[in-house]
Amino acid sequence: MESIFHEKQEGSLCAQHCLNNLLQGEYFSPVELSSIAHQLDEEERMRMAEGGVTSEDYRTFLQQPSGNMDDSGFFSIQVISNALKVWGLELILFNSPEYQRLGIDPINERSFICNYKEHWFTVRKLGKQWFNLNSLLTGPELISDTYLALFLAQLQQEGYSIFVVKGDLPDCEADQLLQMIRVQQMHRPKLIGEELAQLKDQRVQKTDLEQSLEVSHSYDGTGILDEDEENLQRALALSRQEIDMEDEEADLRRAIRLSMQDNNSQNRYHIYVKSQLQVPMHLKLIQVMI
Repeated sequence: MESIFHEKQEGSLCAQHCLNNLLQGEYFSPVELSSIAHQLDEEERMRMAEGGVTSEDYRTFLQQPSGNMDDSGFFSIQVISNALKVWGLELILFNSPEYQRLGIDPINERSFICNYKEHWFTVRKLGKQWFNLNSLLTGPELISDTYLALFLAQLQQEGYSIFVVKGDLPDCEADQLLQMIRVQQMHRPKLIGEELAQLKDQRVQKTDLEQSLEVSHSYDGTGILDEDEENLQRALALSRQEIDMEDEEADLRRAIRLSMQDNNSQNRYHIYVKSQLQVPMHLKLIQVMI
């Protein structure tokens, strides 16, 4: 799918991404869309001025922000529609009575523009296959012919407005290539936010692992172990002392058993064991010849 042009989301420039993904190239920039928005604002101002520049409605209109764009990069449907007119393209509301009366199967169209609140994205047919070119995805998403109608119905249920793009789209490499071959998609693209979250989790897990591996080598830069490391070393030292004492006690018990066995079998030695042993205990064997 490398031949498919797919702009990913930058800021709130989804209208720009939607148009460029539809046309399959860098056809519009924020500056060009802003120019269209300003032109629309001026046309609206002139219509309002026809009612009198001293009217309350006109003064209120001048105080309101533009309805065609904002500082975040959002552009209205009017801006998108005017931009497409440059290429001889027209937008028709998908669920309008006029369009529904035509009874056209969605797979017989060429492209759709979808909008929910301030987000715009394109669904387009390239070659003989449909693709979701949403700029919020990490890449193009293949949509089967049988799933297309269900996909559009699901978008409508979620509150999306869907527009059919009418007219001849400009030629593009992806459309020509996919006329000859069909592609398969083994893994569906993720939302950009999901991918970033997954990468962040992987980095956090890696960092935790590295810290765990390096904890025994942690220093404060002066060659002195920090407080946590000192506590760890102290606990390890006490543990080793307890193991040593347990080993010495085991050696003592083993020696006593051996000496008792030797005394019973040979009766040649006396075993003297110091009774007041302190920890760590030391075994003293005194051999006495009979």
